[in-house]
Amino acid sequence: MNKDEAVVAAAERLAQAQATRVPCAPVRDLIGTDDLAAAYAVQQQLVHARLAAGATVVGRKIGATSEAVQQQLGVDQPDFGYLLSDMDVSDAASGAGPISMGSLLQPRVEAEVAFRLGRDIDVPEEEITLELVRAAVDVALPALEIVDSRIADWKIGFTDTVADCASSALFVVGTDARPLTAPGISGCEPVDVEMSLSINGEVRSSGNGAACLGDPLEALRWLAVQASRFGDPLRAGHLILSGALGPFVPFEPGDRVEASISGFAPLRVEFGE
Repeated sequence: MNKDEAVVAAAERLAQAQATRVPCAPVRDLIGTDDLAAAYAVQQQLVHARLAAGATVVGRKIGATSEAVQQQLGVDQPDFGYLLSDMDVSDAASGAGPISMGSLLQPRVEAEVAFRLGRDIDVPEEEITLELVRAAVDVALPALEIVDSRIADWKIGFTDTVADCASSALFVVGTDARPLTAPGISGCEPVDVEMSLSINGEVRSSGNGAACLGDPLEALRWLAVQASRFGDPLRAGHLILSGALGPFVPFEPGDRVEASISGFAPLRVEFGE
């Protein structure tokens, strides 16, 4: 099997797992453990299939940004994936009802800071500085990401999670938008936030902004560089999930999840069947 055939086979395996909700074997037997280009090619095939089915790209997610999550996943570097319109269940935080678990296999939930971009980040990668990405941010928002793995028992390597769309599933973004701190503006400073995530009133995860690659804005800078290298720059209007501020946790149907991120109103959702 050549590389192109291996990429197709890996994408088909993951797509079948999602369609049947039966977790599959890792795909590293097909694409190897070190070939990131192949892993992202699998991700692109899966994303393009969903776009062909009617979804649209609304942003990006950064995964494995905190040491706690890297330890949970057994990886040692961040990755990224796409946010698609059919992943957005933010209306659940506004009283629209429980989030359906009908499409999920082995979900976990994590809390993070999201950014809405007010301008493109489309410059040569050597020009992508922390100051430049800060200036590109329109607002910061509280967010929950429901991560999932199509691979059985979350027994993944780095190429597995990259291929599996960075272990993405659904996301919830709050409406409490805050500008970043700037001269004369008392706004949000992402590195300073404190996070607490509870399920049914019990705190299950906690962390802070510094846990996300040292600063969620540094995670955004990292993503902007990767997007530039892949020839698909970040665009104005995109939503960016910057990465977990603490460990992700499992949940069950009927659970009530609340994320408290300092400086923002709490974000509350419930999961249905």
